[in-house]
Amino acid sequence: MNTPKPLLTKIELRRSLLNTRKSLSAQQWREKSDRLCNHLHNSPLFTQAKTILAYFSFRQEPDLSPLFVTPRKWGFPRCVGSYLSWHVWQPGDALHTGAYGILEPLPDAPKIDHSEVDLILVPAVGCDVRGYRLGYGGGYYDRMLSLPEWESKITIATIFEFALLAQLPVDSWDKPLHGVCTESGLEMIQQKS
Repeated sequence: MNTPKPLLTKIELRRSLLNTRKSLSAQQWREKSDRLCNHLHNSPLFTQAKTILAYFSFRQEPDLSPLFVTPRKWGFPRCVGSYLSWHVWQPGDALHTGAYGILEPLPDAPKIDHSEVDLILVPAVGCDVRGYRLGYGGGYYDRMLSLPEWESKITIATIFEFALLAQLPVDSWDKPLHGVCTESGLEMIQQKS
């Protein structure tokens, strides 16, 4: 009798996926990022959104910067204590390096209110076909997305295809996202009510 293989832990999966992402050549990373951006750019969710929350690529995450020239109100996070604070940024605005080595808008950049937000592009180490996300372990997005004012916002994980898994281990605080975009396409996930 075959015993089923246990699921890898989040820590093991995170390590494996980050190593795979790190192994991409600069050309592979650029090509995959550009294809992912094209799928987002052509999506009605993107074209109809007036205010989009995004992130600056870190540790070879998909590079979304080609999208930032699209006329929209763009919001980027600052890590403030254990929460994310969202601020307006547009190409040419100054940035600084935050607590985790990630580029952030300056502290005095105008804040974005949750009521303005139409779409959130969520960074992830991995994601599964149900929309559950594997982050870096800090819980910033989990805390934010569990707040009532963010629950109705459309959330799309942006990852490379190799990081889209059949199933991730899920904790009680994990919230599934509405969609996943890879270099192969944008897949919206039906939420069960």
